[in-house]
Amino acid sequence: MPATALDLDLIKSEADLAERLQPVVCGADILGYTYVRCYQDAYGIRPIVLSSIDVKITSSSRLCDYRVVPGLNDEKGFLNAVMALGEDLVRAGKVPILHGSADWNTRVISSHKDELAKWFVVPYIDFPLLDDITQKRRFYEICEELGIPYPKTWYIPCPRDHEPLDVSQFPYPLIAKPSNSAAWDAIEFSGKKKIYEIETPEELTRAFEAVCASPYEHDLIVQDFIPGGDDAIRSLTTFSDEHGELRVVSGGRVALQDHSPLALGNPVCILGERVDEIIKSAERFLAHVGYHGYANFDIKYDERDGSYRFFEVNTRPGKNTFYVTLGGMNYVKPIVEQYVLRREVPKTYAYQPFLYTVVPPKVVRRSVDDEALRADVLAAYKDGRATNPLANPKDGLMHKLWVALYTQNQVRKFKRYLWDTGGKQADVE
Repeated sequence: MPATALDLDLIKSEADLAERLQPVVCGADILGYTYVRCYQDAYGIRPIVLSSIDVKITSSSRLCDYRVVPGLNDEKGFLNAVMALGEDLVRAGKVPILHGSADWNTRVISSHKDELAKWFVVPYIDFPLLDDITQKRRFYEICEELGIPYPKTWYIPCPRDHEPLDVSQFPYPLIAKPSNSAAWDAIEFSGKKKIYEIETPEELTRAFEAVCASPYEHDLIVQDFIPGGDDAIRSLTTFSDEHGELRVVSGGRVALQDHSPLALGNPVCILGERVDEIIKSAERFLAHVGYHGYANFDIKYDERDGSYRFFEVNTRPGKNTFYVTLGGMNYVKPIVEQYVLRREVPKTYAYQPFLYTVVPPKVVRRSVDDEALRADVLAAYKDGRATNPLANPKDGLMHKLWVALYTQNQVRKFKRYLWDTGGKQADVE
């Protein structure tokens, strides 16, 4: 008789995973493909990938079952499609596990966790906690309580009928960004950026006016600009057990970030680096809020006082979480161990030497200012420590062709948004 709800007891040991476990990945970006690669490497499993469009870098893979689902970007359409698929998989004797590759679908999954748990293993925190700590104001309040450094911050409401902003009250330069990333990701408007880099009062006025004229209805955050370029950024990824105890951690120094407007701030090149100070800060935060599963922290080194300032927590693996795998722990294994096999995840500091990268050496050579860091990164390409999660030797020819096109597009993007604007190392060949 077909099962009528998820039955974890169908998987009694790791030997049952290949036959029973069915990952379902919502989203086909780099993180989406990374799930595909890591499930294949760890367990020989072929995930189902759902997307509203055909993203060739993932749809070309022979290692996944790629399905284009119209309406997947709408909450109701998303839930209808995912619930129907989960029911079909359970009735076929599978144990589905659900993953989101973006803040928006992770938020939907968490907010409907009880409904989805009938058909899926759902490896995310409950929505009240997710909604609380992803509000940047609340995140900084917790940091203040725990003594975790963060940038000086102002909160500006963005009502449609706003009064003119007194831009003389702020020190410059500044960073301006949305307080609610999920709401920001869900809208489009002219002049939208992930982060606004503000040098003058006039630039802040323009950014504020553009945001207030948009559908966005939350605070605009204005922050003290922490000196330093891309190479001052640190990325930290953690995995915690059901008691909030840190079980897996990895991270590194960002050598280079994306400089295109809608992806500004996304790391494209990360050199493994262990900083115990930020690990301890993250550990205090996670234990304090009772976090479980994966989290990703954005941090910046402040050369003015030697502190590491925390910017935000992402309540999911980041797009670059493949560096956990490169550091020595296939990043899907803790998820499966904890949520499917219901076993304790071994304490792991995943810091084997690595370079995570989605750009070719040419981009690093022309874009990284720090001479010593540039030399270290280029050496990693030469000695085999550099790995692009998309460049999977186990995948097929069509996928490899799309990876080659993607890589060339990275060169074009940096030329357009950095080198041709007189950006860093424009004259280095």
